[in-house]
Amino acid sequence: MKIKKNYLLLLAGIVWLAAGFNILRIGIISYKSYVTLINLALSAAVFFLFWFMVFGKLVRRHTDRIVRYEEEMQFILKFFDRKSFCIMVLMMTFGIGLRTSGLCPDIFIAVFYSGLGTALVLAGLAFTGNYITQAARNR
Repeated sequence: MKIKKNYLLLLAGIVWLAAGFNILRIGIISYKSYVTLINLALSAAVFFLFWFMVFGKLVRRHTDRIVRYEEEMQFILKFFDRKSFCIMVLMMTFGIGLRTSGLCPDIFIAVFYSGLGTALVLAGLAFTGNYITQAARNR
C-alpha cells in the first residue's frame, strides 16, 4: 500500500497528535489534586527537555528524510524509520507498564505525562505544518 510521500508527513502528524493527546489527557486527569506552580514548572521542564532533546530533532530528521525520497509513491509506514518505530514501541510499553504497575504516584504521572504529552502534540502539529508547507511548495 503506497501513498504520496508528502502524505507521510500528514500521517506522522496524525500519529503523533493521537499519541500526544492521549498522554496529555492522562496527565491532565491525574493533575486534579496537584496543580501548583512548582508542578506546572516541572511539567514545563519535561516539555522543554523532550521537545528540544528528542521530538524537535525527530520532526526535522524525518521531514528531511521524507522530502528527499526520490519516488513520489512510498510505502505507508515509511513516515518513520525502524529505529523510530522501536522507540515508539518501547515508550508505549514503558508508559503502560509504569502506570499499571503502580510504582509511580499520581503526582509523577500528572507532571511527567502533561509535559511529555504536550511535546508529542507539538511534534504532531509540526509534522502537520511541514505537510502543509510541502503541499504549498508542490503546487
